[in-house]
Formats: sequence, C-alpha cells, structure tokens
Amino acid sequence: MKKQTLTMIAILTILSLALAACGNQPEATPAPAEIVSSSDVVAEGRLEPIQGANLSFQARGVVEQVLVSAGDTVSEGDVLVRLANAGGAEAQVVVAQNAYDVLLRNESSDRAKLWQAYMDAQIVRGKAENKWEDLNVDSIEDSIEDDKATIEDRQQDVADAQEDFDKYKDLDADNSKRKNAEDDLEQAQDDLNQAIRDLEDTMRDRDEVRAAYDAALGLEAEAKYQYEISLDGPNSDQLSLAKANLDAAKDTLSNYIITAPFGGTVADVNVKVGEQVTAETRVISIANFNTWVVETTDVTELEVVKISKGQTVTLIPDALSDLALSGTVTEISQAYTQQGGDILYTVRIAVAENDPRLKWGMTVEATFREVVQQ
Repeated sequence: MKKQTLTMIAILTILSLALAACGNQPEATPAPAEIVSSSDVVAEGRLEPIQGANLSFQARGVVEQVLVSAGDTVSEGDVLVRLANAGGAEAQVVVAQNAYDVLLRNESSDRAKLWQAYMDAQIVRGKAENKWEDLNVDSIEDSIEDDKATIEDRQQDVADAQEDFDKYKDLDADNSKRKNAEDDLEQAQDDLNQAIRDLEDTMRDRDEVRAAYDAALGLEAEAKYQYEISLDGPNSDQLSLAKANLDAAKDTLSNYIITAPFGGTVADVNVKVGEQVTAETRVISIANFNTWVVETTDVTELEVVKISKGQTVTLIPDALSDLALSGTVTEISQAYTQQGGDILYTVRIAVAENDPRLKWGMTVEATFREVVQQ
C-alpha cells in the first residue's frame, strides 16, 4: 500500500510538470506550492484511546455484582465489579477508616462509631462462629480420608491402564485391542481427575467456613483494638499506625473490587454474576474515547530518521477511506523491536479530530509528509 501510494504521487507529479512544459503560451512564474515528496513515510498503525485499560481482579473469587454495562459512562473511583468475598475486606476498611478519622478529628463522638464497629464485628464473628460450630467437621474429615483413599485407587487404576496400553501402543491406531486399551486409559484418567475434584470440594466445605470464622475473629480483634486506642486520644504514633492500617485495608479491598482508574466509557464487560474468576481473567475494559492516538506498527530504521516530534501526519482509517484525519507526532520510541529481519520503532501520534465511527484498534494508514518547495 505504501509503495503504490508513492508511485501514484510520483506519476501525477511528473505528468503535471510535463503538461506545464508543453504549453504554447508563456506563463507567469507560479507562487511556491507545497507538493508531496517521494520521501514521505507511509506507515500503518493502530487507533488507541488516549486512556485505556483492561482490568482484572487480584484475587480468586465468585462475581457477586456487575454494576455497569458496555457503553456506560463512569467516573474515576466508581465501583464497576465486585467479588462475593469483598464483604470482610470492606468491613476492615470501615474499621480502619473510622480509626483514622477519630484520630484526625479527636472528637468523642467518633469513639461511638468505633464502639459500634466493634459491636458489628462481634455480630459478624458470632454468625461465623455458629456456622463453624454447626459444621460436622469429623464427618467432613472422614469424607476427606475416603476421598484420598479413592484417589489412591484411581491412581493405581491409571497405572494399570497405562501398563495395559503400553502392550498395544505400537499397533495400528485402528487395532481393536489398542483402541480398547486407550479408551480404558482415558477413562481411568477421567476417574482420577473426578476423584481429585471431589476431594477439593469436600475440603472447601470445611475450609471456607473456617476461613470466614478466622477472618471474623481478626476483624473483631482489630475493631476492639482501634476502639481501645481511641480512649487515650491521638498521638503521632497512633496516627501513623492508623494511616498504615487504613492503607493496608484499602489495598486488601482492591483485590476484591474493581474501580474505574479514570473517567471514561465501559468498552466491554467480560464476566457475569456467579462466574468464578482468577487474577488472569480480563474482567472489564474501560477507555476515554474523547481523544485518540495512533501507534505505528511498521516504521523501519530507514524511515524513523525522517520523522521528528511535532511533524504533521495525515491519518486515514482502512475501514473509513473517506475520512482523513490530521495528527501530530508526540513521541518516537528509543527502543526497537525486530520483526522478519526489520528493525522497527513505534511512533506515537496525537489525533486532532474525532469521529463517532472511530473504533478502538482500527488499522490506520499514517503519512508523514515532507513538504518541499517547487
């Protein structure tokens, strides 16, 4: 595409000069005009919003709330998605925030809030304690032992099936004995995998209740401590400690909720309520589509030396050939990448205009024009 564009420009320029030379009437010397030089650099790039982010949780969990949909406008700090296990962390933030506030304001009324937080923490602990005490732990642990024994049996089944398969593995794939042995091996492995999952499920029945109880005990102890230190009034050490506790609580909470890092538009929501997610799951994409930039993908070392910051660029999206945008070079990478033997540099271009048809990721042809005097 680059070579075809430059060739057409050169042909048109030559034809224009030839026609001018063939004229019979003498003409006045034309005023200096801008023409496109054959040394223009034509590159491809990707259209990106001025701000964009793919957001994920920092912890495993089950999605409890999805508070936005694609296309929604959000402000910085808005809660977008939260996990079901965020409640304990939010309560910890409330306790820590109350503790910090009371030290800052030094008002006796705030001690009542800390006292109430302590009482609320006792209620949470009591409920978690009841669930733990109502749980038949002995029965669960017996089931765990049974599941472990089953796993050992299934492991032996896999070993036996593998041994049988090895006898026939060199036979043709269509051989009935080989196929039967292979099917038996696959079934044995499936049975082993299911036994492992059954053990994990059984252990969760115990561990999740215990974890909630332990978290409630910690919350109650922290709430009690924050209330008690407020009785003596604030000092610098207490204030520093309270601020550190608040920051730590907020960091913990950030593992279980996703908030908007900047104001913008929700581009995509990739999860649903009830879905299990991990730190590797892309949950939501957000972007500021008010301003666009283009990042080139194929500017070579021979071309980058012809480009400078502040240079004017003409931008034409491949999908919108009737739309010509103007831009300005804002950044030229100092690092390079190598692709197919070419040394490539990324050039970042600020787009001056906007158009409702523009989409994140569109391919754009960027022409870095060199203006010469005729």
